[in-house]
Amino acid sequence: MKQITAIIQPFRLDDVRDALNSIGIHGMTILEVKGVGRQKGHTELYRGAEYMIDFLPKIQLDIVVTDDAVEQVIETICCAAQSGKIGDGKIFVKPVERVIRIRTGEIDESAV
Repeated sequence: MKQITAIIQPFRLDDVRDALNSIGIHGMTILEVKGVGRQKGHTELYRGAEYMIDFLPKIQLDIVVTDDAVEQVIETICCAAQSGKIGDGKIFVKPVERVIRIRTGEIDESAV
């Protein structure tokens, strides 16, 4: 099993969630995060004062899937989240050693 962590633009969340639902991925954790990369941030003007926005708002999706579903999930997220502009995000894939469903005690793939 693998954990796929995707950092995407906030306005792409609905598109990504709908695309994942269409391939049968329904369970995910969504976090509002802030980060900086090549996009670098920008300056804004508020009541006549200029200030720097260093960390930009992003959405982090965490999804645990079986090994055979990893490539399809990555491809689906890329297609739904890509705008072609800087700041579209990143995807990280990490191994998952064990999963336990608390309610039923199911373990590993049956718990996903």
